[in-house]
Amino acid sequence: MQRIIVFLGPSLDRDSAEQILSAEYHPPAKRGDLLRAVEDGAAIIGLIDGVFHQESAVAHREILAAVKKGVKVVGASSMGALRAAEMDTLGMTGIGEVYRMYKSGELISDDEVALVFDPETGLSLSEPLINIRFTLREAEHQGMITPQDHMALLSAAQSVFYPQRTYSRIVSAAGGAISSETQERFLSWVKLHSCDRKREDAIAALEYIRGIAKAIPGSKK
Repeated sequence: MQRIIVFLGPSLDRDSAEQILSAEYHPPAKRGDLLRAVEDGAAIIGLIDGVFHQESAVAHREILAAVKKGVKVVGASSMGALRAAEMDTLGMTGIGEVYRMYKSGELISDDEVALVFDPETGLSLSEPLINIRFTLREAEHQGMITPQDHMALLSAAQSVFYPQRTYSRIVSAAGGAISSETQERFLSWVKLHSCDRKREDAIAALEYIRGIAKAIPGSKK
């Protein structure tokens, strides 16, 4: 039986992932992990989450090596989206809005998807900037904040070091640029209505892999 190996962390919880796709789930990928997956007989590799700063990140050459051996490499959401935007012309497949935004140049820095998470539970301990962007757009769309508030909060989010990005910290960093009433309204709203674009893209990637797996004889469905 050929194998589907997915590197997944805080972008999507394991239980939800397993309901979408039966695969071997590994923690966020670090350098060398994709090469090992190929050696272990992976027919499809899903790269969703990967380490950024605490260890060496997944290298372009290992993705290329996997592709050259006929392995289907799919990237989305976080490290996967970043690498897919760089490697899609060489055979990697990118899925989702975060990938599209990196590909188009709307996003440039890996800071957009970086966060810190609990290594034991996989739960996020900070908010990635890309999710903040989508949350602020929705808050403005719903009339919770003005366009000026939106820009002030986004600027504040960009000024906060990624491990410390939480909505309360961002509002605090914005300071007097937005009124105290708006601060309270936004923080109350965001508890129930924050957007998680990375999660949505991770789900889309797993659904895509589930679809293409049917075309690979012997793949684990």
